[in-house]
Parts: sequence; structure tokens; C-alpha cells
Amino acid sequence: MRLIKAILPVINISLMNAAPERIPIGGQAVIEGVLMKGPEHWGLAVREPGGAIRLKSWLGSDWLKRGFWKCPVVRGFATMVEMMRTGMKALSISADISLGEEEKISPMETALSIAVALVGVVGLFIALPMFVSEYLSSRLVLSHIGRNITEGAARGVIFIGYIAAISMWKDIARVFEYHGAEHKTINAYEHGAPLTPESAAAYSRIHRRCGTSFLIVVIVVSIMVFSLVGGGSVLWRVGSRVLLLPLVTGISYEFIKGASNSDSWGKYCIMPALSLQYITTREPSQDQLEVALAALAVALDPGKDNMTGGAEENGTDR
Repeated sequence: MRLIKAILPVINISLMNAAPERIPIGGQAVIEGVLMKGPEHWGLAVREPGGAIRLKSWLGSDWLKRGFWKCPVVRGFATMVEMMRTGMKALSISADISLGEEEKISPMETALSIAVALVGVVGLFIALPMFVSEYLSSRLVLSHIGRNITEGAARGVIFIGYIAAISMWKDIARVFEYHGAEHKTINAYEHGAPLTPESAAAYSRIHRRCGTSFLIVVIVVSIMVFSLVGGGSVLWRVGSRVLLLPLVTGISYEFIKGASNSDSWGKYCIMPALSLQYITTREPSQDQLEVALAALAVALDPGKDNMTGGAEENGTDR
């Protein structure tokens, strides 16, 4: 369970913007639950071992809506920082609930999970692709642009292989089912359908604003941005890629935002990235859809409780 907390931040990034006709809604699957972002509040719903749904809500940060942080590109990186921070908080809460009160995870274990996730991101998705590119370049005598394309391709292969490998783990597969429930719920909401498990089940588990698609766009954008950086020592090349990640993230965010709201060019540009969601989402059960719908309801109206007829609890953190 603790290892899941280290793995999920690498792959489980929330939806970023909603369709313009609806109130902005985003989401993220957590351990035995779903986190949803409403217009002002975050709403979390987690299935307890006994079967009841635990509900919790808290106000979102307002610093993203002010001054410099609203600028294009900058807002993309700032949003990702906020999403990761809130996602880790939700993962920690969901782990405590699913493990039971007597097995709470300590702050030190949470910090260790974050450290493992960061090391994993830098090692797997920055350093390893760069070394693969350098090795192939020395054998094939590639140009600077060729090396960067090779590095990006290696990063994509490693990322897809990583997702495919962990999807075979039973606990991760269950999180992917909640990911599917999250997407179906948001799709139903955005289409104005009745918010019931039966209604949501009819909608697709694929969504254009999914974080999985965002990560594929990041890989493509990184090829172009990293091409602007010349050669140098290994430390310089790894360090420059880490330092340029905010720019890569910001540009990718703006692309996803535009493509998500476009039914012409955006629909077709984002289509190749959607196929990966068939790995990171699974068909959810009615019980999992019920949890996702409860998370959406508490995100839209944090004053609600007893939304699913069980012994739910609505905690507010303001």
C-alpha cells in the first residue's frame, strides 16, 4: 500500500479544465476512492473496509487565481504543483481510511513516499532516456536533433512500459477501475445526464483532459524544448532537463487546454494520446461509480452528507 503512494503521483494527474458549458470539474483516483475538484472545493470519497463511504471536503487554494500565476504557461506549472500537492494529501487520507484507523501512515512515511516518487520520475523519465539516447547516438552517429528525438522516443517507450507493468499489479488495477469511474462520472456530468451509477456507466471511460494524455503531450513537447539545450556534461544535461520541466509542463498545459475545448483541430491532435487511457482506466463496478458520484456531489456542495444512504462522514478542512 505504501508503494502505491509512491507510484501513483507519477501517473495519476488530475483533469485540468472542464468544458466551457459546465462548472469546472477535475478528478483523480485514489486508494479505494476518488478525489474531485469543484469550483471552490475539493471533494474526497473513500470506501471504508466495512462498506460505508467516508466523505471529506476542503477549500481549494486561491493563489492560482491571482497575479503572476494566472499568466499563460506559468499557470500550467502552478496548476500541476497544486494538483500534485492536493493529490498526495488525498492519497494519504485514502490510505489511512482503507488501512483502518489503527494503521495510520506517519508523516515520515508520507515524506518518504514523495521522495521515492521524485527519484523515480528523475531516474526513469529523465536520466534513463538520456543515457539510452547517448548510447544509441554513439552507435548511429545522430545529430543533436536526432539525439533529442531518440531521447523523447525512449522516454515514451519507458513510460508506456512502466504503465503496462504496474497495471498487472492487482492493487494498481483496482485504482485504475476508480480512474475509469472518475472519467465516466465527469463525462456524465458534462453531458447533463442524471448522476446515478446506472446513467454514468453508459458513458466512456476515456476523457480528453486526462492526466495520462497530458503526460504523452509532455513527452512530445520535451523533444522540442530540450532540443534548444546544447551538449555538455551528464550533470548539465540532466540538470537542464529538470530545470526546463516547468516550461515543458506549462506549454503542454496550454496545448491540452486548447485541444480539450476544440471539436476541430484539438479533437484529432489529442486522439493518439487517448489510446493510453485504455491501460490506465478499467471498467468500474456500480459500487465504484457510486463512490465517484459521491465525490462529485461533495465537491459541488460540501455541505451535503449521507449522500449514498450509508454511514458517511463529511469532514471539512478550511
